[in-house]
Amino acid sequence: MSIHPVLPGAMNPFRHRRQRNISYNPVTSSATRQEPNVVKITVYDFNQADCKILQLEHIEDTFPYKDSSTVSWINIDGLRREDIKKLCDYFGVHFLLADDILSVGQRAKMDEIGDYLFALLPMLYFNYQSHTVEQEQVSILLGKNIVISFQDDPEKDVFNSVREKLNIHNSKLRNGSADFLAYSLLDAIVDSYFHVVDKLAERIEFVEDLVQRDASKRTLGRINFLRHEMLTFRRAISPVRDVINGFLKSDSELLHDTVEKFFKDVFDHIIQANDTAENYREMVLNLQEMYLTQVNLKMNEVMKVLAVVTTLIAPPTLIAGIYGMNFKNMPELETKNGYYVVLAIMVVIFVSMIAVFKKRGWF
Repeated sequence: MSIHPVLPGAMNPFRHRRQRNISYNPVTSSATRQEPNVVKITVYDFNQADCKILQLEHIEDTFPYKDSSTVSWINIDGLRREDIKKLCDYFGVHFLLADDILSVGQRAKMDEIGDYLFALLPMLYFNYQSHTVEQEQVSILLGKNIVISFQDDPEKDVFNSVREKLNIHNSKLRNGSADFLAYSLLDAIVDSYFHVVDKLAERIEFVEDLVQRDASKRTLGRINFLRHEMLTFRRAISPVRDVINGFLKSDSELLHDTVEKFFKDVFDHIIQANDTAENYREMVLNLQEMYLTQVNLKMNEVMKVLAVVTTLIAPPTLIAGIYGMNFKNMPELETKNGYYVVLAIMVVIFVSMIAVFKKRGWF
């Protein structure tokens, strides 16, 4: 199931004004969030000695983890407005953050309100069937001993590496605090960008070979499609740099000094991902120039062939035109074997011109 972010309707004037600033963000399909059919709530409650993994049925079942002495990761797949409102009210999450969690098509951002740090950013996937970049909006709340993540699609995410580390006894993640868990989730999302951009790079190489073999209108369509996907990818990840930078500049007590170096590593990764996306965007632009060059070369070849054919036919046409005139006083008309002589002259001129053109390398 593919997630296509959409722009919300004008629910209130403040929200509408904020959404207008991000109207360029990639694909939108409707104006309102659709209520999910399935909501999946998973809790990972862990410390150095143990990690409990629980599947919960109701949002109220997450409430006991608010004041847990262990670190808890609550992952919610499928966002129902009523559930999010209940959770945010109980955990003391500001209503502005609740609005951002329920928003769609939102630009990546980082906020620090009340007792929570909040990050909203895209999680990207590469669709192998349609060769398109798909994205899912992810929200992450960091509180004291708790991290809550919100996703739309219960069928897929990029957090398997985090889950595997939670299952390893005495791993850094198991020994770490909630801010290290938040870093691990952000790092997994940013690392997934490289997988998507690698697949786009493979498509660029494929189209590049196609341009050299077949510079047709269909190939031009592939180039334009690829340019659109690169633009979607670049626009999606570009604001994430500010999200990570927000964590680095934050003075919140929720972030420990020992975790700062890890956020710096994620920041370096997102800078690298942005630079890679920019380089590949330029490669796609170069593909367009290559396509135009190939088309021009093909046109030049056609024009050269037509020019050579026209030049070769011109002398025989001239001779035939002269002797096709209807003057009575034309001495050559009565020449015996004149017809064969004229044909021989035409052939000699034709062959001589071909020899000269080949000697000069004109074809």
